[in-house]
Amino acid sequence: MGLKATLSLCAIASLTSVALAQTAPPPAGGPGMARPPIQIAWSPKRTPYRAYEAPNRPWWKLSDVLAMHKGQKNWTQAIVRNKDLEADWHQMAPGVRTTEVEYPDNRTAIIVWGGQLRVSIKGQEPFVATKGFEIDVPFRLPFTMEAVGSEPALWFEVHAAGDLPIYPVASTPQKPKDVAGFVYEQRVLMGGDGQYDEANKPYLDYMKDVVQGGARAGAFIASDHMFVNNIRGKGTPTPPPSNLGHFHFGYDEFWFVMEGNIDYQIEGIPVFTAGPGDIVTAAQGRWHRASFGGPVGQMGTRVAINPYPRGLHNYSVESGGRQ
Repeated sequence: MGLKATLSLCAIASLTSVALAQTAPPPAGGPGMARPPIQIAWSPKRTPYRAYEAPNRPWWKLSDVLAMHKGQKNWTQAIVRNKDLEADWHQMAPGVRTTEVEYPDNRTAIIVWGGQLRVSIKGQEPFVATKGFEIDVPFRLPFTMEAVGSEPALWFEVHAAGDLPIYPVASTPQKPKDVAGFVYEQRVLMGGDGQYDEANKPYLDYMKDVVQGGARAGAFIASDHMFVNNIRGKGTPTPPPSNLGHFHFGYDEFWFVMEGNIDYQIEGIPVFTAGPGDIVTAAQGRWHRASFGGPVGQMGTRVAINPYPRGLHNYSVESGGRQ
């Protein structure tokens, strides 16, 4: 074996030893969950990286979304469509109430961003959600929302890809309108209601409990096919371009900027700074890196959303598993 090869193997062995002595980066699935040691492996990198297909964009500015619907009282704007998840902005005028629905097998995640939204979920006391509320609705729990107060209610809603609503006959006696490829029919539903547990609660008032109250940020939803994770920290200088971050082999990841500014470097996209209410997506297989954009010391929060609480993060060997 040549000297160069020997040195390379020694470097990798040294790196592996250091990495194993540390803990792995973000892929843990919630507070208190042990992070596994790092391993070095041959991992598939999508080549070329996945393109953005409408309505997906690297950066959906909230200001652009609002401008698109200026003068409208009630509207929906598609933002994310991928093989795992779908997400839309919604606005609803005061006094308007959504039809009661439930979803077959997956949770619904909601982030309220404007106005007041009275939320009624089967088995829970109704509550009024305001800016910064994060809401979790388990599968097969009927729910409805009403805009109360004097301002329109604005919220961001996430579903599993392809999920279609089910309408309880008690609240929707007339047959709902069919959708492409599906016909609504009355059926008896078996399988039981979804439930809340220690890891998943009906809501989190993020601005009150975390920003003002000092509660620990962390995973809000950590469930099959749905991970909604609050990542909070102080503004820091933007890392150099050589810091690639990581990529995900099998899924897209997107973020809701809850607080402060977040700098993003996504493979193939110039570095940019997103602000509160903006939605940022890293398409499957693209290197990406998020950092707290400052000013230095100012707190920032990005809500990472993807389908896997313990999703695989691929880092460069040189980084030692740290971005």
